[in-house]
Amino acid sequence: MMKISIVVVVLAMTAALAGCATPETRVRNGLMGAGLSAPISACMADRMVDRLSLGQLNKLNGLGKLRKRNAGDVTFKEFVKQTRSLQDPEILGVVTSSGVICAIK
Repeated sequence: MMKISIVVVVLAMTAALAGCATPETRVRNGLMGAGLSAPISACMADRMVDRLSLGQLNKLNGLGKLRKRNAGDVTFKEFVKQTRSLQDPEILGVVTSSGVICAIK
């Protein structure tokens, strides 16, 4: 049953990635879905699509599902904490550096 669920999720993500939206748009929407503000999400998405693989971006997309359990906006500190749970140092480094750069822009 678990394998079937994973296959369904992978197929759904593949179908979503095959859509018309640009990678930046999908990442921006995912970051906003995770609770980050629109301006920060747009800035971070622009940097992240150039620095992370498609697989890493898909991992980050999963963080948007966490947002559904939390009400209100997510602080950048909370988002970094959620990102750390992915256990990918490259993702964590890109998210952290992008967030800092975009926050002071």
